[in-house]
Amino acid sequence: MIKNFLIIDCIGKENKIGLKFDKKFHIYKFDQNVYNYDQLALNILNLLKKHKVNIDNKFSVLVNSGPGSFSSLRVSLAVAKGIKISKKINLFGYKNSDLGQFNLANIELLIKKDLMQKNLIKPLYIS
Repeated sequence: MIKNFLIIDCIGKENKIGLKFDKKFHIYKFDQNVYNYDQLALNILNLLKKHKVNIDNKFSVLVNSGPGSFSSLRVSLAVAKGIKISKKINLFGYKNSDLGQFNLANIELLIKKDLMQKNLIKPLYIS
């Protein structure tokens, strides 16, 4: 069961990341007008430092695999895969339509219903 996780929901609109650890959930919403995808990894690191979270092998990363914009999905997947490789953690992908509203209750329902793919992530791009 996934208990502590980082969720990356960057598909080109209303981009945000969430962090759940020790039964606390924090959301960081990106300013749509000035968001630079080069800053995604830095924003994740800052969120982890702010809440003093140490990623270990019991931690998971959940990443939205679309549908969404090509560049936002590629950056999100690359960052998630980098965290997976460097920290040896579990990586899961989910479809945007499976989540609904971005809140802890819906994310935990997504996990409980087992609507995620482990490791093999096939992004869906909007043309």
